[in-house]
Formats: sequence, structure tokens, C-alpha cells
Amino acid sequence: MAQPLMPHATASWLVDNTSLSFEQIADFCGLHILEVQAIADDTASAKLTGRDPVRAHEVTMEEIEKGQADPDYRLVMSKGPEQVRRTKGPRYTPVSKRQDKPDGIAWIIKNHPEVSDGAIGKLIGTTRTTIAAIRDRSHWNIANIVPKDPVTLGLTSQRELDALVAKAAKAAGIEAPTDERLAGDREALLAQLRSEREAAQRSLEAGEGGETGPVEHTAETLFKQ
Repeated sequence: MAQPLMPHATASWLVDNTSLSFEQIADFCGLHILEVQAIADDTASAKLTGRDPVRAHEVTMEEIEKGQADPDYRLVMSKGPEQVRRTKGPRYTPVSKRQDKPDGIAWIIKNHPEVSDGAIGKLIGTTRTTIAAIRDRSHWNIANIVPKDPVTLGLTSQRELDALVAKAAKAAGIEAPTDERLAGDREALLAQLRSEREAAQRSLEAGEGGETGPVEHTAETLFKQ
């Protein structure tokens, strides 16, 4: 599904300028709802400058209005101009991040040994010789190489990494790993929901619930508190 060119900046603009729900914004921008919550709460790693998707011709105002009128509506992205993609040569990496490549390579080797050197080279933008040297620990700077998530380092996107790992796992005949980084947040949210339901039920049974009855919460209403 097509997504905005700058999803986080677009999400920031939608949070500030529309009444769309976090779930609608997350779906349109291809983000997790917790990422949108962080942007709304200004707890993201960096303050984002909003990017207007209407002016960028990625969505129409009519679509946004439909979404504001119906929380269950999912915005449809307008067909934008084709992005220019490099079709030949290695992936370009900014000079400031090139020193991070060995750490990113080491992380993939450690956590996803099923991924081939050729696939790592295309993802990170490096040579098989460098990857092999890190793999067999003969790299000249091996003592200072620390495995770090290449997504965190800004060497690739989470989608590209996930796609690469899934493809390699399928070729190797193993089950692709699942992303557990947000599991704690989900479990904490579910525990809070259960606790509030039980408290509301006890209050109702004790005659303290009044006529309003127990309050039902959703993930979104909890986030807005």
C-alpha cells in the first residue's frame, strides 16, 4: 500500500491539524499507533516539523474530512509522482553514518545468521569482503565493533530489514522472527484494561456504579489520558 514520502513528519502534521484518530493516522502513514502517540505527546526522539500531505498531493482534503466524520474510515492516498530510485550501484550512505556500518553488519550477523552476505551488502551498502571479515572476526577494527540495530543507526528502514529477514527465513525454511520490542507496551495496556474493568465491575456490584455503569476504555482513550 502506498504511503507518504515522510511518514513521521506527515503524522505530526495530521496530529496538529486534523481530528483524525491515532489509529487512522497510523494506518495512513504506515506507523504503529504508539509511534503516533509519541509524536502527539512530543516524546519522540526529535521534534518533527510537520509535512502537509495535502500540499504534497498525497491525500485530498475531502479524504481527510471523510476520515474526521467516520472514525472507522481509512484514508486513501492519492497517486503521487513516481520516486526516482537508484537502479545500479551500491546503496548510498551519508559520510556521517559510514563509520556505523560495521556495527550494523555485526548486528545482522549476530541476530539473523540466515541472511546471506550478498543480501546484507545490498541492504547496508557494503562489500562481501567487509562482511566476511566481520563474520570471521578478521576485520582490522574488530575490537571496537559493537553490534547495533542498523535501523536505529539510520542505515536502513525497519520495513526493508523485516522484508530481508522474512525472505531469508523463508529460503532457509525457518519461521521468521516476530518483533517483540513493543510487547511490553501491549501487555501493560492489556493489564491496565483488565484492572479497570474489574474495578468498575466491583464498583457496580457494590452499588457504587450509579446509572452510568462501568466505563469501557479503548487503547486510544487510554493514550489520550
